[in-house]
Amino acid sequence: MNMLKTAVLLALLTGLLITAGSFFGGARGMVLMFIVSMGINFFSYWFSDKIVLRMYGATEVDMNSAPQLVGMVASLARRAELPMPRVYIIDTDSPNAFATGRDPEHSAVAVTGSLMQALSPEELEGVMAHELSHVKNRDILISTLVASIAGAITMLANMAQWAAIFGMGRGNDEEEGGTSLVGSLFMIILAPIAAMLIQMGISRSREFLADESGGRLSGNPMALASALRKIEYYAMHRTMPEATPATSHMFIVNPFAGSGAWLTSLFSTHPPTNVRVQKLQELSASMR
Repeated sequence: MNMLKTAVLLALLTGLLITAGSFFGGARGMVLMFIVSMGINFFSYWFSDKIVLRMYGATEVDMNSAPQLVGMVASLARRAELPMPRVYIIDTDSPNAFATGRDPEHSAVAVTGSLMQALSPEELEGVMAHELSHVKNRDILISTLVASIAGAITMLANMAQWAAIFGMGRGNDEEEGGTSLVGSLFMIILAPIAAMLIQMGISRSREFLADESGGRLSGNPMALASALRKIEYYAMHRTMPEATPATSHMFIVNPFAGSGAWLTSLFSTHPPTNVRVQKLQELSASMR
């Protein structure tokens, strides 16, 4: 179901790009902006693991320095039929974790040192299974593609804004001018917002999918549910100085977790934790 939702939302985002590109610059404008955006995001996709791991001061560990964690990841990777990812630890007081890397052969998982202290071995295994599911489901590739399309729409919106400021594309008569004004408002205001909402919707769908895949991989969905509750509690009561809004979507729980109000959840990259826990409870019941 989450795979279907992702496909539908991605189709909507592509359709929005086509509409926006056709309005402003026709097929050429759409293709040009898409190529530029893809180039920017391709660089990010190719080097994302190195950039984000360096940003958070992550230290690579092995069986000698962190035998429990590395052994757990190795066991889960074998079970998931994945290559062994590199394993990192981030020195911070806020428990959290993320996965990165352009494909399963170049993947890495990172956990904060406090996560291993805050969670039981079963809960930690659930978190690692979730992160390995992101690798197996190639969510880094999907998020990069989505970001490319959304970025192209934002570029077109900025171009439309400058065109409106300098009076470009103004209609010759009242009717044409009114149509142009409506189209410009759509491009400048509504299109970027719609793109962002669709992008957030795809991100939430991938989190649900990783929860389900991770619960099945670990064989203990309720341990993952318990871990999500604990991580959210710490995220709401303890700041993570290293975290940035640009990378918050990578973590298993948003490090800037708030009250979970409707408007907040609408613009969040993560589903509400209580909804994730409920779905994991249903998964656990179906696995008995």
